[in-house]
Amino acid sequence: MATTRMKERFLKEITPALMQKFNYTTVMQVPKIEKVVINMGVGDAVQNSKVLDSALNDMQLIAGQKPVITRAKKSIAGFKLRENMPIGVKVTLRGERMYYFLDKLFNITLPRVRDFHGVSTKAFDGRGNYTLGLKEQLIFPEIEYDQVDKVRGMDIVIVTTAKTDEESRELLTQLGMPFAK
Repeated sequence: MATTRMKERFLKEITPALMQKFNYTTVMQVPKIEKVVINMGVGDAVQNSKVLDSALNDMQLIAGQKPVITRAKKSIAGFKLRENMPIGVKVTLRGERMYYFLDKLFNITLPRVRDFHGVSTKAFDGRGNYTLGLKEQLIFPEIEYDQVDKVRGMDIVIVTTAKTDEESRELLTQLGMPFAK
């Protein structure tokens, strides 16, 4: 399976390379990917709750895991939003599913984006985590174009144990993240 291949490559090739580059004394200092959080905000769910069901199905196909419905924390009258109304879906991937998703994202999904020249190197948060915004769910191979009712974007957050952005960038580059030149 692709996931074990990525994990084995991490242990055999990437760990020693990172240890040498950042002068780590032990393997435990090498940054790892902790989790991947995929979030899809569905603002239309305020007027039509059926929209949330299609977003839930799309997210389940993309992640391979059942998503959680996110709810509004505050009421905002301007958006006709009340506290606790469903406004999106999210899923947290760890372990095998996380590695499978990242492998699919780096090698299949991102190259399918129109006019793709690589992802931004400026999307790190200062603590070693990376956030990637996608404009449409159609770039994933699991989503059928005819089944989509509306094009929705999503945020993908890659949470690492890295202390700095430089360590995180090197880790993601070694894993195969296609950064812009």
